Amino acid sequence: MFERIAELVIRRSRLVLIVAVVALALMGAAGAGAFGKLMGGGYDDPASQSSRAGDVIEKKFGGETNLILLVRASQGGVDDPAAKQSGRSLVADLKKERHLDNVISYWDTDNPALRSKDGREAMVLTHVKGDDTERDKNAKSLIETYTGKNRDGLTVQAGGGAAVNSDLGTQSGKDLLLAEAIAVPLTLVLLLVVFGSVVAALLPLAIGLIAIAGTFAELYFLGSVTDVSIFATNLTTALGLGLGIDYALLMVSRFREQLAAGATVDDAVRQTVHTAGRTVAFSAATVAAALSALLVFPQYFLRSFGYAGVGVVAIAAVGTLFVMPALFVVLGHRVNSGRLPWAKQERSASRAPLWGRLARTVMRRPALTALPVLAVLLLAASPLLGITLGTPDERVLPEDAKSRQVATELRKNFDGNDAAALHIVIDKAVGEAPLGAYAAELSKREDIVRVEASTGTYIAGRSTPPGPANAALGRPDAQRINVVSGLAPKSDKGQSLVKEVRAVTPPPGTHPRVGGTGAELVDSKDSIIGRIPLAAALIALTTFLLLFLFTGSVVQPLRALVLNMVSLGATLGVMTWIFQEGHLDSVLGFTPQPMDTSMTMLMFCIAFGLSMDYEVFVTSRIKELHDQGEDTESAVVDGLGHTGRIVSAAACLLAVSFFAFGTAELSFMQMFGLGSGLAILIDAIAVRGILVPAAMRLLGRSAWYAPRPLRRFHDRFGLSEGGPKPATPAAESPYAHTSTGA
Repeated sequence: MFERIAELVIRRSRLVLIVAVVALALMGAAGAGAFGKLMGGGYDDPASQSSRAGDVIEKKFGGETNLILLVRASQGGVDDPAAKQSGRSLVADLKKERHLDNVISYWDTDNPALRSKDGREAMVLTHVKGDDTERDKNAKSLIETYTGKNRDGLTVQAGGGAAVNSDLGTQSGKDLLLAEAIAVPLTLVLLLVVFGSVVAALLPLAIGLIAIAGTFAELYFLGSVTDVSIFATNLTTALGLGLGIDYALLMVSRFREQLAAGATVDDAVRQTVHTAGRTVAFSAATVAAALSALLVFPQYFLRSFGYAGVGVVAIAAVGTLFVMPALFVVLGHRVNSGRLPWAKQERSASRAPLWGRLARTVMRRPALTALPVLAVLLLAASPLLGITLGTPDERVLPEDAKSRQVATELRKNFDGNDAAALHIVIDKAVGEAPLGAYAAELSKREDIVRVEASTGTYIAGRSTPPGPANAALGRPDAQRINVVSGLAPKSDKGQSLVKEVRAVTPPPGTHPRVGGTGAELVDSKDSIIGRIPLAAALIALTTFLLLFLFTGSVVQPLRALVLNMVSLGATLGVMTWIFQEGHLDSVLGFTPQPMDTSMTMLMFCIAFGLSMDYEVFVTSRIKELHDQGEDTESAVVDGLGHTGRIVSAAACLLAVSFFAFGTAELSFMQMFGLGSGLAILIDAIAVRGILVPAAMRLLGRSAWYAPRPLRRFHDRFGLSEGGPKPATPAAESPYAHTSTGA
């Protein structure tokens, strides 16, 4: 297959480039519309109890409150005649809005829970209609219309889920632009340093551009038929640029190495595609396999990263295998044009003696050098013992975000937290007596401020007569109960309260569903944690199979999995130490809180995939040398000597793309960027530079072991970077390692 690709691009190089340019233009045109198709939210399992409760409330009760207007009297209190008149006028205008349902205010109900403790503020609870995309658009329009100005002596601020999501979308766009503004110029400078010539440095950017444009086009088409998160664009940019650099760096280095050895341009292209191209294909397969595990989760927030990740990997690989060799054919020796003054002539070869010497030193004393590194990584992983998981709320926003300020004010200055109430729905008729008894029993729970039902408001088991707001909670065919507590919904106590409420015996013959912010968190965590074993099994199985096909050994995949888990554990431990325990919060400007469940899983899959990327880079060259007759120690030393500079340079360049997100204002994007960048550097330096040589030395000949049936299977179906290995008596050994062509 790879030989055919090489011959195609050699014969039709200009046609390949013309097709690539046309495809890039078409992908760019389609991808430009992606942002109009992508959505915010997507953190909830649509099959969960809380989601089903929300569906019933949407259908029969006008929807859950998702936009809260905090109204403050400029002078006096909200009960003053002028404030009352202005407040009722505001509410009347809100009820005329076609995008709003369920408008409930203090001035309509005289509910003291909707008035602040100091009497100067009042709440208006509303529901913004539409799906996630429509709701974001509608919420932004409403917020612009009603907030930020004085309305007859009243000032209005917006909070609640719709306002938070609106702020998240706006801030995400700003963060992405800032990250790109930092990453792209810095990456270009580093590329010039690494390659030492202008032309060679621009080639990886070409592949990155193709990968990003193609993936944006993919997201546009996917967003037209299914739900796709807006945050997938962040991954597309970082991973597209990073993988384009990774793959192009490997190809350019191998091509320049062949030219430096005296090969013709055509022969250099053939050898580059046959060796580095094969490595790129396997590397892309392992990264895609890791990211495809995200597709098992029901939350479209996570699935979207799977769509984007698999797409960007596949497009980057195709661009590298076809466009890059075509550019080599056209450029020839001009790939070294624009050589910079500090560049050495020997940069045309990829060999880095420093990495070879490091590997030789490690292999002389493997235990002595590897144990301290392992100890440091395990120490870094130790905070995972105290990790707690959560979902993002307004605290991921900067402190000056209006929706976060409203949430803070509601917690401090109002009795109970209506915005974080649990919502119980019973989707059938219920008698007043059993409904009242159920509500009264719920109100006896510790930390519950009140329970609102159609039969009245209940406090500590005692009821008050129903008012206008209570009557709206009942229908002939359904009932809604609001459980208001003073707890933060995403605290441990708030999550325990959800379980307590669900455990209360319901009215006979009914099956209540509990929704609301706290219930959504509980259900989301259960959903993600419940599917982690399946995702992990898929990652491990596909990785093992791919690495076995690549190496012909059953030991190499196991060694790779173990070392990757060590480095990932260290990364996640450091992120827990920073973002959950609050170290460096004053430097990075975030609010400590539980680790974001979705983002932690995403970071794991991405970091694992990229670790396997470098695993394939290094192992491919080691295996090629081993197939040519070198013993394991020499193959490792020479292999790292050839690939060490490529891996370290690629890791630094890719880490820059992710570290740029450390400038984000959204704390979960900070965690994602810093964590992914740190994982890449740990893997490239500590794992590839020290732990891999140590493990290979300790394993010795057994590093290439495979049972006889699997050896025969690999002889027939396996792929590797090197060419066919000459037959020798050692080929019958269970430690033999045979490579076949495609």
